[in-house]
Order: sequence, then structure tokens, then C-alpha cells
Amino acid sequence: MSRNLALKILSSHLVSGKLSAGKEIGIQIDQTLIHDATGQMALLQYEAIGAGRVKTKRSLTYADHNTLQVSFENMDDHHFLASASRKFGLYYSRAGNGICHQVNLERFSVPGQTLLGADSHTTTAGGVGMMAIGVGGLDVAVAMAGEPFYLMMPEVMNIRLTGSLPPWSSAKDVALEILRRLTVSGGRGKILEFSGEGVKTLRATERATIANMSIETGAITAIFPSDENTRCYFAALDRLQDWTPFAADPEAAYDGEMTIDLDRIEPLVARPHSPDNVAPVASEAGKKIHQVAIGSCTNSSLEDMLRVAAILKGKILPPEMSLIIAPGSRQVLRDLIDSGALADMIGAGARLVETACGFCNGVGQAPRSAGVSLRTSNRNFPGRSGTPDANLYLVSPETAAASAISGKITDPRTLGAPVQVSLPQRFLVDDRMIVPPAPEGETVEILRGPNIHPLPQFGPLPEELEGELLLVLGDNVTTDDIVPAGAQILKLRSNVPAVSEYVFQNIDPSFPARAKASGTGFLLGGRNYGQGSSREHAALCPRYLGIRAVIAESFARIHKSNLINFGILPLELKNADERSAFRPGDKLRMVNLRALIGHRSIIPIQNQTQGKTVEVGLEATPRLAQILHAGGLLSYARAKLTKK
Repeated sequence: MSRNLALKILSSHLVSGKLSAGKEIGIQIDQTLIHDATGQMALLQYEAIGAGRVKTKRSLTYADHNTLQVSFENMDDHHFLASASRKFGLYYSRAGNGICHQVNLERFSVPGQTLLGADSHTTTAGGVGMMAIGVGGLDVAVAMAGEPFYLMMPEVMNIRLTGSLPPWSSAKDVALEILRRLTVSGGRGKILEFSGEGVKTLRATERATIANMSIETGAITAIFPSDENTRCYFAALDRLQDWTPFAADPEAAYDGEMTIDLDRIEPLVARPHSPDNVAPVASEAGKKIHQVAIGSCTNSSLEDMLRVAAILKGKILPPEMSLIIAPGSRQVLRDLIDSGALADMIGAGARLVETACGFCNGVGQAPRSAGVSLRTSNRNFPGRSGTPDANLYLVSPETAAASAISGKITDPRTLGAPVQVSLPQRFLVDDRMIVPPAPEGETVEILRGPNIHPLPQFGPLPEELEGELLLVLGDNVTTDDIVPAGAQILKLRSNVPAVSEYVFQNIDPSFPARAKASGTGFLLGGRNYGQGSSREHAALCPRYLGIRAVIAESFARIHKSNLINFGILPLELKNADERSAFRPGDKLRMVNLRALIGHRSIIPIQNQTQGKTVEVGLEATPRLAQILHAGGLLSYARAKLTKK
């Protein structure tokens, strides 16, 4: 039978289940990835599971999100991560070595393997033919212990690329075009697989940009074939031993198809405040801007940076313009220095910042109040930049550089002849900033400063839940809405009691106190609840505050899994009209839960305040029912591994 790329990887890694649409499958994981915003919890959870050294082919920890060391907490976290990684058998990429997805693409990606990462943009590695999936940190901890990763068998959507990109159009514009068509929820339950003659016109890092932003559609992941362009990339990285050709069969079948003619792609922009609010750059041209930020895991490759440098060469920025440059890795930065391109950027007035997530993660470089910031990153949610009333636009590096020079949104096609860049035959490879795990048998002390708090302990699911509906929310609630990004909150990620004080801070600052006073609480959301980041704190912290169920019209995949992982019931309304049966402050009650979960897909909610009963859905396979009964994945996995 002819098979597509996704089916080839899933079938070769299948541990349980059948590859039938809508059925739960378990796959073996080759590699895992965590970083210093998600890794603290993941390693504390891994330690609690008690599995010894990791069981994967390779597991990695990156210091890239939490690098603004304004007080002791961040370095506490880094020392904990470094020492725990050495003890448990993970490689540790030190602060300054680069953004996890860029470094992982350069140094550890392997076509045909599986990668599970505690970051939604783990999908970046799909650019070179990996099955790379973003999840919560607890899922990664369980995978490091050698357990399969479970998911519902996805649909595989073929995105067929034809033609080639015109001058001044880029891979970022392709990603934005996909978002324009699919929106932030149109990819849910799907793997996006790329094919067609147009794929051959895209370099590996361009494919990685498109794969990176696939998660913004709600897709599980995206994957490109591994071909001659991929081979050239691995050769330049001195990693030909890790390259293998990998392609779909000629007559491979798909569950759906979209065709994109690259010849027709023009420079695009995602306007505030959603990645799918896409329009031609030309339609926004002339709008005054105050800041441009170039980098992030989406657009910080050497090719991206060289194009920016070529546009900036010999120019000078307007006096009021702030241009931020964040290369994706130490390797990229060194290549920029050696080529002279960094001097061209600095000569134009650009500010070089650390090779880290930085501005994309709300850590530094916040725009002015009510400012307009153009960014090459992947999300433009309200407040994500650190400035509540800022307006963020997502653009390509070419559009960003052209706009920085003019001080207003500028279509790069107005610059005339396109810039030409040449990539080196060999990149400057230096892995000395990647610390290997300790040898087997070596004693390693885990360093725990005062910022490293013990894991919260949660009990099993009771037969009955009764509490208050604490908050009623709308559509597309993001994990940034639930637990905001930014330096002040990020430094507390290993301290659940402290970070829980920020839950829903930008929506209702009184929420943490009200939740704790209620004891048991519930939330009501709309469509696509929990979109965005994989941060499990958006489930863990509400659970710590007493939230036991979220009622919504639909859920984003990663967040739904995170809710179950921490014993919160993700309950789905049959239709939007049923929202009217709930009001803030209503007293809700659910009974016979342990009997209902796993045997029925319907859970009755008694609204005692209004005297109504609403039946909601709960999708729970027998395995998920056991996790909910246990009070979460940690208790379930620990018991399972103890039996082994």
C-alpha cells in the first residue's frame, strides 16, 4: 500500500493501537526536548516518576527562554536543569548557545525519527523530515521514562506546493498564507504534509519556518520530505551521517489537500492580535512603526539574517526606530561575524541581543506604550510583548528590514532588485556549549536553590464535584491569557504557588484569590480554548488553585491533553447555545463521576443556581479515563512504572 510520510513514521514507531482515523495510538519516541520555561517541571516530574536515566535515544535540555537574570531565580533554574540533566542522562545546551528549535535543527534533527518537545514549536524539525510534536512537560517526562506517547490518530492533510517564490516573497509568507486559509483552529486534529515540485525550491531552513508556524493552525505537526536540499543542509552542518532520504510513496493517499502556488505568494502580514489576521503587506503600507524585532525560532537562521544584513548594508535607521536582532544560535552568530554581515547590521543602527527567545517570549524589548512593533516571530497575542496596549504585526525578515529603514510598514518589493545572499559550504560548527550527560554510575548532586519548589500533590478524582463557576470566557482563549508570558512570571515557572498568583492576571486579577476561596471551581470557555503555547502551567496552576473542570465548545489539542494530565475534566458543549445555561457565580455539581468517565461520553452538570441540567461531552479513551481516575498522568505513570 502506498503511504505518505506521516504514515511511514507512525507505522515504524507504532507501539499500540491501529492507524485508523479517530483511534488512540501509542508511538515510541526517539528524542525529547525541554527548555528553561518548561523543563523545570518536566525534570521534577521525571524525578518523581523514578525511572533512573532516560530511555530515549537522545534527550535534550536548552537554556533559551529564561535568560534575563535580573534576580536569583533564573540562575537557580539553570543550575537545577544542568545538574538534573547530567544526572538523568540529558544533553544540556547552555545559555548563549541558542534557541532550542534552531539548535536542535542544526545539531540533533534526524529525518524519519520522532521528537517530542515541551514547546509547541517543536514542529520546526518537521522541516527536515522528523515527526516533531509539541506537548506539555509531563508528557515529555513520561516519554523520557521509555513510555509511548499517545494521541488520537490524526488526519493527514497534503499541502501541495507548485511553482517557486517570486522575488521578495519568503517562507514566512507561505506560513501566513496557510494561516489565512486555515485560521488558528483549521488544522486541529491534522498533520500537515508538504509535497509537490514547489518543495524542491525551498531550502531546509525555509521549510523549517513553515513547519514552525504550522502549530498556529492548531495542527499536530507538519512534515516535509528529506531530499537533496536536506542533504546539502546536513552536509554544511558536518552531519551527513545523520541524513537519510525520506519521501512519500508516489501514489500516497491523504485525508485532504490544499494547493498553494508559490508563484502567487506576495509579502504578507499578520495584523493584531492573531496570527491568522492576515493581509497583504501592501494593504498596511505607510503605517508608522516604532520597533522592529528580527529573530525567534521562526526566522533566525543564517539565511534569514544574511538577507536582513544585505538590506541594511549602507543604510541608517530613522532616529526613532529601534531595531532588534536576535540570531537563532551561536553558530549563526559566528557565521554572521565571519561573513561581515553582523557589521552591516550594527552599522545601520541595529541592536544585537542574546541568541535566545527574548522578545518573542516577552522577555525584554517591550515596545513603547501603544506602540507598533513588527516582528518575525510567530505570535502576536495581546500583551505577549510585555506592553499591554502594543500592536504586534508578524512579517518576514525582508519586510521587517525594509520597514525598519523607512520607519513605516513597507512592502519590500518597493526596494527594487532583490538582495542576493550566498550560504557557506560549511557552517561554523562548535558544540562545546552543549554539555553531555554524566557517565553511567557517576554520582551527580542535583542543585536546588530556593526557587526550586516541590511538585504539588493531587489526589484521585472524587465521585462528586461541587463548586462555583468562577469565570466565563470567549473564543480562542490562549495559554498566554491563562498564565501570561514575560520575565516577571517566567522566572517563577519552577515555583507553582508563586506563578499561580498570575493566573488570568490580564483578564481578572482577582481570580487566584477567588479560586482559592471557592475551594473547587469551574471555568467556561468558547471555541478553541487553550490555543498557543504548550506551557502546562496553564493547566497545572488552575488545578493548584482548585479548578476541576473546564467547560468549552472545543479545546486546542495540547491544552486539552495538559488538562487531563493534571486531573482537570475538559468538558465539551454540544452547541454554543448551551452557554446561556451558565452564568458567573453559578453553583455546579457533578455526581457519579468515576462510574461515568470511561463508560459514557456524556457527563450531566447540575446547575443548582438556575435549576437546570446540561449534558456535556467528555472524550476519554479507557487509558485517559484511568489517568483522570488517578488524578493525573504523574500518579498514573508512577504506578504503572512501579508495577513494571
